[in-house]
Amino acid sequence: MKRWVTLTIGLVFLLVGGVWVLQGAGVLTGSFMTGQKLWFLIGLVAFLVGVVLVAATARRAPRTPTDD
Repeated sequence: MKRWVTLTIGLVFLLVGGVWVLQGAGVLTGSFMTGQKLWFLIGLVAFLVGVVLVAATARRAPRTPTDD
């Protein structure tokens, strides 16, 4: 998979997971998810998946064309 695709997916997981964690914790209100432990846990998992994807993308060296 291309590097930018993995990075984009990781960032989306980070953002969505962060919102779900805040909603599950009751910090963000106005949703059926507010104050629900289930959405806190789902958000935490999504956030951690995003961290792993972004970290894995950042650790990989960019491919450089080689002269053969």
